[in-house]
Amino acid sequence: MRIHRCALALAFVFLTVGVCNAGEPTDQLKRSVDEVLKVLQTQKDSEPRRAEIRRIAASLFDFDETAKRALGPHWQQRTPAERDEFVKLFTELLENAYVGKIDRYEGEKIAYLGETVDADQATVKTRIVTKQGTDVPVDYRMLKEKDGWRVYDVIIEGVSLVGNYRTQFNKIIQTSSYQDLVNRMRAKDFSAPEGQGARGRRS
Repeated sequence: MRIHRCALALAFVFLTVGVCNAGEPTDQLKRSVDEVLKVLQTQKDSEPRRAEIRRIAASLFDFDETAKRALGPHWQQRTPAERDEFVKLFTELLENAYVGKIDRYEGEKIAYLGETVDADQATVKTRIVTKQGTDVPVDYRMLKEKDGWRVYDVIIEGVSLVGNYRTQFNKIIQTSSYQDLVNRMRAKDFSAPEGQGARGRRS
């Protein structure tokens, strides 16, 4: 269930039910939502549709920043070549784990609850409204960059995507090695995190 919710949050597959206290970060997020909705309405072939969703996600997500934060203190120990490879592998991991689940969309809606901005960082608070009427809080953490605001983390029900992966990555590196982590990612032998290890942690 958590993977399903995160897939929907990352793929922006929602219908807008309201925007409160909207600012530039919220506007940018909403534009991506609208763009995805247009793709879903006009593109029926699954593979081209997923490719277009990936393109939209790549324009809004800062996968470099997300990968850097997910690797945590181990990032500084990596060479430029290792960093480039890790970003590529981590981006593929996210796409395979979440964006590829777009076909699970079941009519969930999203309510924009407001945003907080502190210099070049912002948090856009939203709430997923499921078909069963339950609410799932989802916050998007964003950074202001040259080309606008971009997402670097998603918080679902208090659980940080970045923090959750960081916990798993750190455990593998400490109990085995960084190379073992990379080998697993290359072999796509890595599942999306479902545990609660990152609950309450800041990224």
